[in-house]
Amino acid sequence: MNIIRANIRQFGMIIALVVIAILFQALTGGMLFRPLNIANLITQNGYILILAVGMMFVILTGRIDLSVGTHLAFASALSGVLMVSWGWPVWVAVPAILLLGALFGAWHGFWIAYQNIPFFVVTLAGMLIFRGLTMFALRDGTIVNFPDSFHNFAAGFIPDFVGGSGLNITAILIAAIVSVIFIFLEFRKRIVSSKYGDEDISMLFFIIKLVLIVATINLFGYWFAQSRGVPNIMILLAASIIVYNFIANKTVMGRHVYATGGNEKAAVLNGLKTKRVVFWVYVNMGMLAALAGMVFASRLNAASPRAEAGFELQAIAACFIGGASPSGGVGKITGAIIGAMVMGILSNGLGHMGLGADIQLAITGLVVLAAVTFDVFTRTKVSKGERVKSAKETAAK
Repeated sequence: MNIIRANIRQFGMIIALVVIAILFQALTGGMLFRPLNIANLITQNGYILILAVGMMFVILTGRIDLSVGTHLAFASALSGVLMVSWGWPVWVAVPAILLLGALFGAWHGFWIAYQNIPFFVVTLAGMLIFRGLTMFALRDGTIVNFPDSFHNFAAGFIPDFVGGSGLNITAILIAAIVSVIFIFLEFRKRIVSSKYGDEDISMLFFIIKLVLIVATINLFGYWFAQSRGVPNIMILLAASIIVYNFIANKTVMGRHVYATGGNEKAAVLNGLKTKRVVFWVYVNMGMLAALAGMVFASRLNAASPRAEAGFELQAIAACFIGGASPSGGVGKITGAIIGAMVMGILSNGLGHMGLGADIQLAITGLVVLAAVTFDVFTRTKVSKGERVKSAKETAAK
């Protein structure tokens, strides 16, 4: 029970994700879990997932970046200008855009971290600047026909190297390999935790967790096998989740991010260079916004001046739905992914039901409000429980 109490937000959102998925599977007449729709769900929300990963780090410090939507649009426009209009090779244009995105993030980080300008003002100004740059770069037009290698980056699929008949065997093999690696890492983690007395999950609960996660991995592999294979963007997303989850949970930088958001004054008194932490968090957000912009342009095979469409709000909402606390210091990368998938399933399911964008936005807003309310309620309840426990222990002494 301790593990459930400690991760109540994550368990709550996982249950919510499953319930929402089953609900829309029924309401859409089985459309949601069709293999082709599952693949589309991943490719259509890839850029939001990337933004959500970066935004989670920003929110963990107790801040927000309002500019990522227009930053994404500008990176998309810049991709079109460099690769199509100017003819730059993909291998040159992609690093250049990522570097420029990191520099824009450094610009935000400088004013927020070192000049103490409110993040709301700085990133709002950035939103307007990127919108103007996007309009200037595209001249209110649309650039199409990117190089095939760039288009396949987000819209393509891993080919079936085995050559299955009617079923993509490569997708099934990838799922099986990922399952074996996951099981190995989980058992290794449990052995290390047990050695130091940190393991508080029973073997039964541990086995149930492994079975559910491995079953989910292989179910997705089967769905991809029935479709066109594993989407290329899935590899990028998996790598991003693994790397940033490792940074958040296993590195000094990750601990400093949590400490900065949890209690910045206490962190400073303990010698943490919180300004540097905030600066690099915004650098990272700028780079990921640029990456998301290229993913967006790659999937559509076009760069449009109307590409922003409130993406920053979707990324922020995904983090809050996934368990991030508005006050900072609480949240997980996996939670941001869960939140983004909840929003993706909501949009996809409501779209299949024939409901318009107005209804979709209204329902998404209600979900965000419910998630933040749940966060406040659980924090208050846990805090009250800890105070009562402490009082009882004091009385017993």
